[in-house]
Amino acid sequence: MDERFIMAGRTPLHICDTQKGERCVVLLHGYLESLAVWEDFVPLLKNRMRVVTLDLPGHGVSVVEGEIHTMDYLADTVAAAMEHLGIGRYSVVGHSMGGYVAMSLAERYAARLDSIVLISSTPSADTAEKCERRRREIELVRAGRKNTIAHIVRHAGFAPENVARLSDRIADMEELVLMTEDEGVIAVLNGMIERRDMNRMLCTTPVRHMFVLGRHDGYIPIETAEAIVAAHPEAEVVWLDHSGHMGFIEEPERCAEAVSDFICK
Repeated sequence: MDERFIMAGRTPLHICDTQKGERCVVLLHGYLESLAVWEDFVPLLKNRMRVVTLDLPGHGVSVVEGEIHTMDYLADTVAAAMEHLGIGRYSVVGHSMGGYVAMSLAERYAARLDSIVLISSTPSADTAEKCERRRREIELVRAGRKNTIAHIVRHAGFAPENVARLSDRIADMEELVLMTEDEGVIAVLNGMIERRDMNRMLCTTPVRHMFVLGRHDGYIPIETAEAIVAAHPEAEVVWLDHSGHMGFIEEPERCAEAVSDFICK
């Protein structure tokens, strides 16, 4: 695994790259995560394709660029990173916020994409209520109470049946939250508040796409997930029966098999 910093446009970016494989996939982590969340998932994919992971700007050890990281800016940065690596075509797997970035990539760089996979991610823009929650999170960060956000991971991120079994991974996730720079958290929250609705784009894009959804997701209720599926008959869908929001950690083999099979079609 090659680990280094590259310049993605104007942005220094921390990446990891398996470097081998005719097909390539880039894995995009979610809000308050980093490329470290894919550590156990990459080995499940790397025998079938080249795998690139990266810290999105404002997360991990990548830099913060200004007070707002729009999904379009993040998508442009990912596209520039893949160009820097000399990868002309690739698939994108995005978890949660990473899925928002994947959809922006599909909108802006469709000719470069073979497919996108959206793990626990929704094409709908934030509701007014959700925008307000994000603003409250910004205030928590500014007040030095990021630990309050970290504790939410345990309750909303994982299916109840997995909390005890995955207690070490949950502790790692909470630590990732605390390690994320305050300015990066705020920039991404501001960007998600401004996120556009992508339902129409998904219905018309030539890029193949698949939803991977957990039946016990504390962030995307089952009714919402079922509505997404009903609105997108053009998409492939995989349900993870024993997962919450973190299906690639809760059911890694099942998730990896679905992702690999879809990408390699």
